[in-house]
Amino acid sequence: MLKSLFNWKVLLNLVIAIGIFVGLVWLTFRWLEYHTNHGQEIPVPNVVNKSVHDAVKILDDTGLEYEVDSANYDPKYRPFQVLQVYPAPGSHVKDGRTVRLRVNPRTWAPIVVPDVINKYSGLAFQRLDQVGLKIGDTIYEPSIQKDALLRILYKGNAVNPGTRLPRFSMIDVVVGSGPMRNISIPNVVGLSVKEARAVITKSMFEVGLVEYEDGGKDESDIIYYQDPAAGDVRDQGMQIDLWASKRTPAELRAKVEQLNSIYRMKVDTSLPPVHYEEVRTEPSYEPPVIPAPVPKKETPQPAAVKTETPKAPAVTSKPVSSGVEKPKASTGSNPASGNAHKPASATTKEAAEKPKAKKVVVE
Repeated sequence: MLKSLFNWKVLLNLVIAIGIFVGLVWLTFRWLEYHTNHGQEIPVPNVVNKSVHDAVKILDDTGLEYEVDSANYDPKYRPFQVLQVYPAPGSHVKDGRTVRLRVNPRTWAPIVVPDVINKYSGLAFQRLDQVGLKIGDTIYEPSIQKDALLRILYKGNAVNPGTRLPRFSMIDVVVGSGPMRNISIPNVVGLSVKEARAVITKSMFEVGLVEYEDGGKDESDIIYYQDPAAGDVRDQGMQIDLWASKRTPAELRAKVEQLNSIYRMKVDTSLPPVHYEEVRTEPSYEPPVIPAPVPKKETPQPAAVKTETPKAPAVTSKPVSSGVEKPKASTGSNPASGNAHKPASATTKEAAEKPKAKKVVVE
């Protein structure tokens, strides 16, 4: 067994096999060095703070590939300025290695307009400000949705939710100011249902119940009756009920009269009209009634010392012819009874000749 192992033929074959294996390994490594450019490395150039156009030109000259990645916009740097390079500048890489550039974009990244239509204006304004949109003019428009945001305008055009706009863009908003009062209802009798809907919506009303005569829902049917009637005055947002049919309103006169008896107030014109006449009455003047004076009650005064001057004796001239004196009326008798016996001429004469007594009050 050992003699056959150490035979020169076996040893020769073994040496040849080992030589072939070593040669294959050497050739493999040489091919890898040539294919991968082993030992041939290129330093990464420093292109930080350069513009992206200059950085790309430098990388092309050095034989390196590049990828440009836009970062969030930073107003402290110039637009398209290179902010970062990976691998770091100065490191050695193979020829053809991809270098990633982080570049400052030209402006802010666009943002998505949030869905704030028909929302309360206070909350809508807050949401628009959070995403980075600036509110310019606030336009108020009559609508039944008071204080609700109706539309968003960007450069005069309406913007739908989900549209992308540049960050910090100036937008205008349309807000509902509440319903309008006393608006005349349009006449839609004779129009199709589709046309009637457009007219009612344009007049700031809403379509209520639509009753089709045949039970279908054909928008081409003709309106032959409406409630409220055309010309009536209603507030904005009120509903208008419609009756539609394939036939014309003239063919449905009996149906219209039936609906009038239900939805219209009937006015009796057989009675004569009532005339109103203005009656003028002259004001009568009545003299004011003056109340009788109420006697004032005198308050008692403190007793005062009174000095009375003696009365001067009354000198009366007696007629010579009569020697009989007339009796004097006693003080205790009624003055009316005394005057009845005394002549009027004598009484007036005594009153004229008799002086009045004067009282002196000493306080």
